[in-house]
Amino acid sequence: MGPMIWAAITLLSLGAGLKGDGPPSDRLYGRVLTAGGDTYEGYIRWDRNEGSWVDILNGDKEIPWQNFRDAEHLDRSHREDRDREHSISVFGLHISWTDHGDRGYPETASTGIRMGHIQSLRVVGSHRAVLKLKSGEEVEMEGGSTDIGDGLRRLVIEDPERGVVELRWRDLDEVDFMKAPRGAQAPPGQRLFGTLRTRDGDEFRGYVAWNTDEILASDVLDGEEHGQRRRIPFDRIAAIERDGSSAARIVLANGEELALRGHSDVDDSNHGIAVQDPGLGQVRVAWGDFDEVRFSDPPGEGSGYDDFDGGRRLRGTVETVDGRKVSGAIRWDNDEEFSWEMLDGRRGDVDFDIEFAQIARIEANSDWGAEVTLRDGRTFHLEGSNDVDGDNRGIYVTPEGGETELVRWRDLRQVTFG
Repeated sequence: MGPMIWAAITLLSLGAGLKGDGPPSDRLYGRVLTAGGDTYEGYIRWDRNEGSWVDILNGDKEIPWQNFRDAEHLDRSHREDRDREHSISVFGLHISWTDHGDRGYPETASTGIRMGHIQSLRVVGSHRAVLKLKSGEEVEMEGGSTDIGDGLRRLVIEDPERGVVELRWRDLDEVDFMKAPRGAQAPPGQRLFGTLRTRDGDEFRGYVAWNTDEILASDVLDGEEHGQRRRIPFDRIAAIERDGSSAARIVLANGEELALRGHSDVDDSNHGIAVQDPGLGQVRVAWGDFDEVRFSDPPGEGSGYDDFDGGRRLRGTVETVDGRKVSGAIRWDNDEEFSWEMLDGRRGDVDFDIEFAQIARIEANSDWGAEVTLRDGRTFHLEGSNDVDGDNRGIYVTPEGGETELVRWRDLRQVTFG
């Protein structure tokens, strides 16, 4: 597609976005109570790269003790590993001992949740928070990323009465998320949205976070052209194309094309391009696998706060390689058990975080990977994570009124989620 056509599409998209009635429904909005007793309300930008309800808040969660007990009771290989006897000989002296630790079962696991599922976030420590979900469930998360804890790269809230306020983690007491009221003033710069294509030809469409930092049309792309620094607002950019390892070709909305280099925004020092795909979750694409991104408006009003339900327990039918089927509540990898949680995997240089709510079926086709089919019909072969390979700690199924059963990865044919 030629640059002039791109320019026309982009200008039409921007114009359509400006004509919309009322505040944008896809942008984070909430009320912040600080540790000092101040209250602010408005549109929120969290840790630089979360600004929409589809964006993911990352952290670590504690694995419930019941999960360990189920593994102890049902997983013979786990028991054998725990009770394995060890011995050494030193200067003719033979020493032996039995390891009773929970090797292979960490106490915490990395997790993520789309912001739209969260009703409130309460700070309970320098690296910990309690999330209250729309379902009423409470989840404690800690560290694991810059989203939670002292590493937070500021919470920015645009309060119409008090201006733009930047807060650190230690400034926060509680954040209540909500749908923006009808009279809320629209913030400057709409959320970046577009279609990303990888060098392997895969395409992902959704909200874009460029170089982990730039998420709004008012943000700026940095680079150098002929030794001169250029700073280009994203609302002037129609497309960005990879031009080798050290440069990018920028197609502007007016049809002009630039070749930029000399900055992590436009070369292989880029920290990655993330796409929040509403029907998938999140993909993160490294510069080496990136081909191009084309910017546009989100369809309709985008994904609003009311589009998220706070999650529910995973349910479905597990089928084994010998044809046996068991249905009930599912705990995946002895870890994920709610629809808001994420299944992790890799495809080439692309990292996937797929929301379980978007998964229709998982087929364990080898010890090295699995076929994951989404509810919208897309299928991806994923590897590189214990969620999708032989290091999986097991699929635990609890039938209605029955006892929990364990299906090991080597015995799994497929799971169909209800």
